[in-house]
Amino acid sequence: ATALPVKNQYSELLKMTSPCEKLIRRDIARTYPEHDFFKGQDSLGQEVLFNVMKAYSLVDREVGYCQGSAFIVGLLLMQMPEEEAFCVFVRLMQEYRLRELFKPSMAELGLCIYQFEYLIQEQLPELNVHFRSQSFHTSMYASSWFLTIFLTTFSLPLATRIVDIFMYEGLEIVFRIGISILQFNQAELVQLDMEGMSQHFQKVIPQQFDSCPDKLILRAYQVKYNPKRMRKLEKEYTTIKNKEMEEQIEIKRLRTENRLLKQRIETLEKGQVTRAQEAEDNYVIKRELAVARQQFNTASEKLEEAQNSIQELQANRCDHRCTQEFVLQLKTELEQSRLKEAETLIGLKAMQDKVLEIEKKNSSLPDENNLAQLQEELKGMNLRESEAVNSLKELHQQVKDLDEHWQKHLARTGGRWKDSPRKNSAVNELHDELMSVRLREAQAQAEMRELRHRVLELDTQNQVKSNLLTRTEQACTGLQDKLQYTTAQNKGLQTQLSEIKRKQAEVECKNKEEIMVVRLREADSMAAIAELRQRIADLEIQREEGRIQGQLNNCDSNQYIRELKDQIAELKAEIRLFKGQRPFETSMSFDGIHIVNHMVEDDESIHSSDEDLLPSPMVVSGLQETLYPLQHGHANFLQGMEMSGKDSEGNTDSDPEDRNSALELDAELANHILCHDSPNKATSLSTTV
Repeated sequence: ATALPVKNQYSELLKMTSPCEKLIRRDIARTYPEHDFFKGQDSLGQEVLFNVMKAYSLVDREVGYCQGSAFIVGLLLMQMPEEEAFCVFVRLMQEYRLRELFKPSMAELGLCIYQFEYLIQEQLPELNVHFRSQSFHTSMYASSWFLTIFLTTFSLPLATRIVDIFMYEGLEIVFRIGISILQFNQAELVQLDMEGMSQHFQKVIPQQFDSCPDKLILRAYQVKYNPKRMRKLEKEYTTIKNKEMEEQIEIKRLRTENRLLKQRIETLEKGQVTRAQEAEDNYVIKRELAVARQQFNTASEKLEEAQNSIQELQANRCDHRCTQEFVLQLKTELEQSRLKEAETLIGLKAMQDKVLEIEKKNSSLPDENNLAQLQEELKGMNLRESEAVNSLKELHQQVKDLDEHWQKHLARTGGRWKDSPRKNSAVNELHDELMSVRLREAQAQAEMRELRHRVLELDTQNQVKSNLLTRTEQACTGLQDKLQYTTAQNKGLQTQLSEIKRKQAEVECKNKEEIMVVRLREADSMAAIAELRQRIADLEIQREEGRIQGQLNNCDSNQYIRELKDQIAELKAEIRLFKGQRPFETSMSFDGIHIVNHMVEDDESIHSSDEDLLPSPMVVSGLQETLYPLQHGHANFLQGMEMSGKDSEGNTDSDPEDRNSALELDAELANHILCHDSPNKATSLSTTV
């Protein structure tokens, strides 16, 4: 692990800033709070723990920082410097499935919980039924086991031992330890409810195995664990998760479609409200139009009556004379008519300007689809405008005719206006009546013009509203068609995406299966090679033992010892080739063990010197492996073995080759002694040497 390239980057990573620093600072105070190395704020342990966690969050930004990983780093910092702890932690995350456990999705944790539930169901069915009846889920107590490797569950010595086995075997030991804990506590758990079980896991189980950790380890290795079945469960879990993912995608798609349909319904409801309002406005306009037509008919009838009265008066006025006041009044009326005409012309010009402005605005509008409709509306407005101009011209012509008629009347009756008072009074009455009739006629015509203008405006508004409603309906129809096309296209794309994802998942599953098959074959090959090598070494040693045993029985001991030294020197090179010994950082001690080989033949005893009586490292190692077989993961927690041969190291007179030969001779002599006591032990010791 220390050879990783990230070790050289460690100092540079500490200078950078991590987005997870606040989370790390918050959690390091809760990591091993009772341990002296991490006790106290801003202590050395907390600082180096912060440095390692910060560096890893920068190296692996996808994982960043996750609660629980600090306990693993804290245990590593108790054993080694921070740089080495960082390298070991990176190696653990990459090769021991811890990185998948600590990812934000925690998919690997879900897989472990699923496999653990299967083991409970298979090996502890009664406890599984009780958990289900109490709704006590596996994740409530087992999540911390997988995330912290029992570092937050058991005491530090026991948890350290479990982590040692984990570094050798992987997550398999977590499953074994978990099942053994449940087996040991099954009788108590089936009698508790949900809260009681939670308290039992938090308070009782952590102290159960402090006094006898070997009992827990022994139980763990008695648990049935089938790797093939676990791989099959992994495939089943992947299939289930893929189905859940597809269902979630389908639910999300349906929710999106539902939201779009709701928006469409709201839009349609708003359109219906707008249409209802427009229909109501049209109904009001039609009613106003009917009232205006009725008023127009009434005014037309009054106008006809007034015209009839005028015709009757015109038939009788040839016999009457006009007074000077009547002439002045008629002039005033004429001037007022001209003023009204001028005002009408000004208003007409303003309307023409307004129409021109509207035409310019309409020409600048980008809506080309409605251009024909707008042109039709413009033609209608021009027609109505021309009708108004024609009516105005008719009014001008009528005023002009009246003026000419009046001038002729003045010229015809200019010298006869000074007649008798009776005739003047009668004429005045007639003229007054004529003036009142003309005034009523003018008022009726004005009202009629206003009503016509109002009718034209209402017709225009009605037509504009109808055109607007038609355009709105066409736009709604176009949007509906576009929405249907977009929906169909979206469904097609979703179907293609689902098919692509399914194919990708199948390819990934096939690749994983092929990789696992290759790894299994490689592991089987390596195991077979190791077994063959071990078998060859055992056969060679047994052959040498048999030959040596025969020579010891047939020749003199002193002469054989000298020959044995030569043979051991020859075999030393061959033993180095095999190197079957496993290195120990520290070895166990055997206090007060001295091996002395007494061979009695013909009343002669071979007495070795004090230096020869001391146990050699090879003999001690052989006895250690024979009497106390250990697994590879426990090697770094053994105490150092006391060497009882320190005095021999200070002896400068002896030859190094003789000293090595003596040590090798001790091994053979110890083997010979054990052959007399226990043949099985002798065979095991010889195999180790």
